Amino acid sequence: MALPRLENAVARRLFMDRHALLEQPSGASKGGDLLQLISRLGFVQLDSINTVARAHDMILYSRRPSYRAKHLTDLYHGGGALFEHWTHDAAMIPLAFYPQWHLRFQRDEALLRKRWRNWRRDGFEQQFDTVLTHIRDHGPVSSSDLGKGEKKSSGGWWDWHPSKTALEYLWRTGALTVVGRSGFQKRYDLTERVIDEALHAPAVPLDPAPTVDWLCSQALDRLGFATSGELAAFWDTASATEARQWCQQAKARDEIEEIEVEAADGSLRKCFARPGTVDQAAELAPAPGRM
Repeated sequence: MALPRLENAVARRLFMDRHALLEQPSGASKGGDLLQLISRLGFVQLDSINTVARAHDMILYSRRPSYRAKHLTDLYHGGGALFEHWTHDAAMIPLAFYPQWHLRFQRDEALLRKRWRNWRRDGFEQQFDTVLTHIRDHGPVSSSDLGKGEKKSSGGWWDWHPSKTALEYLWRTGALTVVGRSGFQKRYDLTERVIDEALHAPAVPLDPAPTVDWLCSQALDRLGFATSGELAAFWDTASATEARQWCQQAKARDEIEEIEVEAADGSLRKCFARPGTVDQAAELAPAPGRM
């Protein structure tokens, strides 16, 4: 039986729709309205490079022209509605998604210890207790508050002293939470003081299956159609194997179906989508003139 086919022009419209780019760019851009937009996108990637503007500000402005950089800062610093962590890169993520990051914390714990030991950051593990005690006694810190007199590593982007590396490791593995930035420098505090206890990791060993299910399902809803590899890459926590197995199981449950998507050059590739996606996409209107 032939697979449902998503023609290229329709696929483009669907992709834009899922990324909030098919509608007229307008609407409120503060507080709960901004949080709703970020939740719809899944996250907004942070970028330190500032040419025209920082990438995260351009992403939000393109969808809400009344947006200003202060609106994201207010939501992040004062609202307790977002947390900062990693997807494929550093990102602002709705706090409601925080429990889904426990798997990321767990996996980063082993991965980063091994990786960073090989990147000439010797001594960072010995700083864990010192860093945590300092923050517990003195409150939030940035990397410039610690590590005075410590030797830095090899330079460039990774010119970190051991205490800076310890801060980043403890943040990436969930013990610390970024509570704001001064300029673009992160400030860290104890997670137990920042994140509501109800969102903390469970005491029992973590079963990855529910998180993988959430990650793949939510990624597909935000992409519209995707390969298993693209589902894995969206949040960059589930492995390619886990995403592939999820697709097989979800297809067996009739939660997704296989479709053909036409590329710009006319070639076809197989993807997964929710049942009925092809018919629903055909009903989407073209993008407004401004977009």
